[in-house]
Amino acid sequence: MANMSMIKVPMPEQDPCVRNKNFLEVATGYTEDMAVEEAKRCLNCKTRPCMSGCPVNVKIPEFIGLIAERDFEGAYKKIKETNALPAVCGRVCPQESQCEGKCVRGVKGESVAIGRLERFAADWHRTHFEDEIPPIIKNGKKVAVIGAGPSGLTCAGDLAKLGYEVTVFEAFHSAGGVLVYGIPEFRLPKAIVKHEIEGLKKLGVDIKTNMVIGKILSVDDIMDIGYEAVYIASGAGLPMFMGIEGEDLVGVYSANEFLTRINLMKAYLDEYDTPIKRSKSIAIVGGGNVAMDAARCAKRLGAEHVYIIYRRSMDEMPARGEEVHHAFEEGIEFKILTNPTKIIGDENGLVSALECVKMELGEPDASGRRRPNPVEGSEFTLEVDSVIMALGTSPNPLIRTTTKGIEANKRGCLVVDDNLQTTKDGVYAGGDAVTGAATVILAMGAGKKAAESIHEYLSK
Repeated sequence: MANMSMIKVPMPEQDPCVRNKNFLEVATGYTEDMAVEEAKRCLNCKTRPCMSGCPVNVKIPEFIGLIAERDFEGAYKKIKETNALPAVCGRVCPQESQCEGKCVRGVKGESVAIGRLERFAADWHRTHFEDEIPPIIKNGKKVAVIGAGPSGLTCAGDLAKLGYEVTVFEAFHSAGGVLVYGIPEFRLPKAIVKHEIEGLKKLGVDIKTNMVIGKILSVDDIMDIGYEAVYIASGAGLPMFMGIEGEDLVGVYSANEFLTRINLMKAYLDEYDTPIKRSKSIAIVGGGNVAMDAARCAKRLGAEHVYIIYRRSMDEMPARGEEVHHAFEEGIEFKILTNPTKIIGDENGLVSALECVKMELGEPDASGRRRPNPVEGSEFTLEVDSVIMALGTSPNPLIRTTTKGIEANKRGCLVVDDNLQTTKDGVYAGGDAVTGAATVILAMGAGKKAAESIHEYLSK
């Protein structure tokens, strides 16, 4: 019998006053009965509007229908037909603006909890089955992928299934990209990322770490040693700053550095000797998901006061509603319509305060959001001992500046055609390296498209 409840089955979570002191996963996941109950809310629409919002074309009504029938393994296999990383996507995708945003049930109530059900199916499979390795006939052709993040891993997996010998070159000492250095353990446990990567290795994907392409090898070098095509999925890891006075003081971090020290280098664990400042009072400048991640990490590291400094209102804040909600619950303090003007240091060159000005919203700017303007005479000072800049990132120029024939636009993003081929023959690019900082699932969608384009290119 269909479940006509207007609201989703609630997701079990740790208590906010407990979880803001640990790095364990916030949401603990559906039980089997909860998943079945939620799956029965799906109307199995003939037009499948939810699928139009999925960048990797997961067969959503079909996998949800299988969960409703308690065929949990069948649901997992249905997701895996098009999604290489379901346990990841079920946790970090912005479903509310993608698949769930198109759900008919959302017109008069809450949409079906597609992300929670995807997570459930992936977690159920992981605890009950070993991954099955399909028979693969090798075609003798080699493809290189630069970057072991979600886009590169997706492309590598799809190409491996088609019979290509795929090598992934990763700059860090661990594969996963933003999944391991950017997204905190309490949102995405690293054991889950490792499990997904091990599944790709079983397909024959060779992952070489500590390989900084542009330093150790160039793209041209890679093609000279026998790789017939290259996919650049190096992400957007170059942090942005405001250019205000005091950004060179000790205690000012980019969000990338702060999160990498915590997530990839395990600074939150006593047994790891990773240097990081444990602040008493800290300001995070920005309003996106990365800002929320940094703020919530800082709270867990013991900060008494954690401020989100955002120059627009809550309505314009780009972070996911779920992440903002969790941050509020965990005691993060929001200073909206506020903009920093100067970082103040003490006699030792350490951060001691942040000068700010209040803002008011005017007419919409090029982004479509109302432009923030400073309010005269509203300046104030916030006492902090650290500042984190979470203002976005752009692609690192290393690869394009060491490879002839690859063009970039004025934002430093690689220029590609409709098939994701760059201006250099045989070299493709996608994900954040092309779009600038975006979502995991959009990067994965680019990886799938690149695999299709490379296969077509090498099949001629």
